[in-house]
Amino acid sequence: MKTLRILLQYLVVLSVLCLVTACNNRNTAGYQKAEGENVLVLSTGNFSAEVLSSPQPVLVDFWASWCGPCKMIAPIVSALAGEFKGKVRVGKVNVDAEPDLARQYGITAIPTLLIFKDGKQVDQIIGLGSKEDLKAKLSKVVEGSAAKTQPPRP
Repeated sequence: MKTLRILLQYLVVLSVLCLVTACNNRNTAGYQKAEGENVLVLSTGNFSAEVLSSPQPVLVDFWASWCGPCKMIAPIVSALAGEFKGKVRVGKVNVDAEPDLARQYGITAIPTLLIFKDGKQVDQIIGLGSKEDLKAKLSKVVEGSAAKTQPPRP
């Protein structure tokens, strides 16, 4: 009887810990705290509003927790989110949690990074790329956006 009571207490504590962890991981603002304050957690529920309707270009990282190269590129994506803050939005899609979204964009390998501008995909990077290459691609998209908004010089 004592063993059963200890086991039940253990299960209650474990359940409470799971609930606390789940509540702490839920982020109503849509930002992924583990990757940095500037990285959005994207899902089928917010993808259209956060990416397709965004007035800024958006870098979307399709990843999975078990993917080694995804873990290697994550700090690069987070750093770029900070460097391009106010110019480019950055978001992540967990392909295990959002398989329909991954399928919709033809994601067959991860990490895959897609760059969107004016609601359309304008670039794609498959696999682990260097920070310099990603930065160059984002700069090119940002410069194109800036050229559109500036009036022509006489």
